[in-house]
Amino acid sequence: MTTKPTSNTSAAARFGTFGGVFVPNVLTILGIILFLRIGWVVGYAGLWGALAIVALANLISLLTGLSLSAVATAMDVRAGGNYYLISRSLGLEIGGAIGIPLFLSQAISVAFYIIGFTEASQNIPFFAAIDPRIISTAIALLFMVIAFIGADFALKIQYFILAILIAAILSFFAGGWDSFTPPLTESSYADGVTFWIVFAVFFPAVTGIEVGTSLSGDLKDPSRSIPLGTIASILITAVIYMLVVLWFAFHTVDPLVLINDGLAMQRIALFPVLILAGVWASTLSSALGSVLAAPRTLQAIAKDRVAPRWMASQLGSKTEPRVAVLLTGAIALGVIWLGDLNAVAPIISMFFLNTYGMVNLSAGIEKLVGNPSFRPRFNIPWYISILGAIGCYAVMFLINPTATFIAIVISYGVYFFLQRQRLNRTWGDVRTGIWLALARHALLQLEGQKLDAKNWRPNIMVFTGQPHNRQQLVTMANWLTLGHGIVTFFQLIVGDIRKLHNRGLRETARRSIHDYIVKNKMSAFAEAEIVSSFKTGLLSIAQAHGIGELESNAVLMGWSRSADGRTMQMALTRELFTLQKSILFLNVNDEKGFGQRRKIHVWWQGRGANANLMLVLAYIIRQHPTWREAEIRILRIVGAAEAVPTTKAHLQGEISAARVKAEPVILVNPDKRPITSIISEESHEADLTLIGMQLPSEADETSYGERLNALVNSIGTVLIVRNAEEDVDLLGG
Repeated sequence: MTTKPTSNTSAAARFGTFGGVFVPNVLTILGIILFLRIGWVVGYAGLWGALAIVALANLISLLTGLSLSAVATAMDVRAGGNYYLISRSLGLEIGGAIGIPLFLSQAISVAFYIIGFTEASQNIPFFAAIDPRIISTAIALLFMVIAFIGADFALKIQYFILAILIAAILSFFAGGWDSFTPPLTESSYADGVTFWIVFAVFFPAVTGIEVGTSLSGDLKDPSRSIPLGTIASILITAVIYMLVVLWFAFHTVDPLVLINDGLAMQRIALFPVLILAGVWASTLSSALGSVLAAPRTLQAIAKDRVAPRWMASQLGSKTEPRVAVLLTGAIALGVIWLGDLNAVAPIISMFFLNTYGMVNLSAGIEKLVGNPSFRPRFNIPWYISILGAIGCYAVMFLINPTATFIAIVISYGVYFFLQRQRLNRTWGDVRTGIWLALARHALLQLEGQKLDAKNWRPNIMVFTGQPHNRQQLVTMANWLTLGHGIVTFFQLIVGDIRKLHNRGLRETARRSIHDYIVKNKMSAFAEAEIVSSFKTGLLSIAQAHGIGELESNAVLMGWSRSADGRTMQMALTRELFTLQKSILFLNVNDEKGFGQRRKIHVWWQGRGANANLMLVLAYIIRQHPTWREAEIRILRIVGAAEAVPTTKAHLQGEISAARVKAEPVILVNPDKRPITSIISEESHEADLTLIGMQLPSEADETSYGERLNALVNSIGTVLIVRNAEEDVDLLGG
């Protein structure tokens, strides 16, 4: 991560740890599960099973809280909560893939909790006489108004709700002092209900830490408040849940009473009416927390342009995401009038759990790859976070495999959509660190061993200049690497290094090559260098390009059309051979191009030298879809007819050993005609001809270049090959 730490001094930064994180978390965690389902958990699981369920669920929540604290203290946390943390760690696409479903889940949760409140009120005559959807709509509109006014007002209301919750819990523990029973320790699993099913029912109770994090943009010091408020809320509510389990276990004789009575807490409480008030308070507080969290998540997503920018508008407010509030309310109202939430409820839980899993992964991967910029003040080992991630995803499948699958498909769908949008970001993310760590490990592994010839693959430096000017050279490089080798397109800019660098020509050229690669969907690297002369620059780059054993092994360039250029290329061939670089010159016939791509000729001069490299290059080219129908002919010239059977058998053996489909052709030259004329006669109809070249002496550079040029022009499209490894078998035969 490369986010520059700054203090959060915006107008929105107005809440502290208690009011901005701890209270919203507690109100959401101590929700409807506490009042309507914890007795059911004890009834089925018994004392020890229920304690195990509460402990395991809170352990996963605590691990997530620790990871959340680590990530939050390693960056300048701004608006967006978990979306912000994930997008700044794992990238904008992954952040959006998690953030968009998370926002929808938060918005739907508003309706979910309001409908829960309405259903819990149907036993009261006044509420029973009114259409439940009318009641839910009125409450949703009221909460929209509260959120539209501002989080300050909403959080003040939450203090009142917190007081009701505390009164309800105290009433529960104040009752039953004269009715202790032997603890209900035995489980009563029946009718297909198992430990994990009970665990799945309870687990949503501990997923309330999302709310406090979502207010990150409104906190005075989020890097301090998020860890402190989150961990405190987890630990305190865990203790409360365990005490409630114990109180139920010591006040129940018949487990069926707990299983069948949703308001079993009223039976024990000193003031039963407070339990009903607690049910109302828990559902309304959870709804209010969601109506505060969802708009802030959407606003952060819109500010990053993952969603339309207008969704981040505040409509004149200095602090409130009012457009997002209206959109959240519209979604909640739509869900309320659709009615039954049973189908979407499991998917809501999956999106929340997926978010927590990604927070754990963010912290674990950042720590594991050793990103130097990841310096959390709240430091935990990487395996703690990875355990948290495993726990989250395991729970997802235990709760509902189908809903888990749907949530994953939706998240991946959003991810691939955003990836295609090529979103711009102004920060680094951990994916770069992952690739760097993997690359470093791979390079160090290669450094310890010499690459065997059987592992040879092209690592080609292609001196194209701007690729769009030499597209046939680019095409050949693409064929030769075929997705398994490495190709780097180079432009050498000859001139004064200081002047040209100050004008930004190097970066402009490199960016232009990169854009060409992306546009043509190629797997290649882009480089541009300023050099004082082409020859010395090329030789310097050829020596410096690559790391360790992963250095370039071949140079590809176009065959020069000028005599001076060919003379320089002959000199370069000798120097590059000394540097153990194979040299490839491509000459494409202007009229034929690569023809029908049906005939490849390889002129064989014997095992070793250039022959084995030419054969492996012909084999690689033929693997490309556009050359699949081509036949490879291996041509060899002998002086007498008597040598044909032996030479052909030997050549056939070489082809078989190389496992290359090719036809051996033996040509007899009893009259000692010039070899160049025979090559010209046989290969002028070929679509691509591969010929080897000698190493010219310094005195013979010009004349050898002219003889080679005459041969090349008489054939058509030619790839001239000079193997740097004369004695190395590249064919693996």
